[in-house]
Amino acid sequence: MSDTVVLRAGATPCAPSLVLRPWRVDDVSALVSAYRDPVLRRWTSSAVESEADAVRWVRVQRRGWAAGNRFSFAVLEEQPDAAHGQLVANLVLKEVTPGKPAAEVGYWTAAHARGRSVAPRALAVLTTWAFNTFGAGGLKRLDLLHQVDNSASCRVAHKSGYAFDRVLPATPPAFPLDGHLHTRHRDA
Repeated sequence: MSDTVVLRAGATPCAPSLVLRPWRVDDVSALVSAYRDPVLRRWTSSAVESEADAVRWVRVQRRGWAAGNRFSFAVLEEQPDAAHGQLVANLVLKEVTPGKPAAEVGYWTAAHARGRSVAPRALAVLTTWAFNTFGAGGLKRLDLLHQVDNSASCRVAHKSGYAFDRVLPATPPAFPLDGHLHTRHRDA
């Protein structure tokens, strides 16, 4: 899969358009800034505390594209007077395997962009792209997982048409709390 994929979510009356594209090394400064947010760090498993950490993180995302099993997108909000958009989120489609009926989606939103429907808008675009791109290879379902106490992610799942499926029991240390599994089927 080419790492030149660019997806777009159109502008709304209240928000500029979004561009979803693979992460690049020139995103490192914005990534470090996003990870300074303690709320974001609470929900993510990656530690990005320095530019060196961010470069490593971006390289991992790029390797996923090269391997064809993990597709991570920087989500940028287009700015009318700027050459580049402002980083507002990360979206990922992972565990993509030909013939496997399910893959997983994940996301985070930068602190300055929360509460503006960035995640649901971007997730809608990613969901369509995932089913259009991998449906012929057998992809029928997308799973979205979050900790039970992450009510913001639960709201995003519902807004994006991912139905609540069940509670997942905690599996410490990686998942110290119970989780929710939400699903979206290709034919939904």
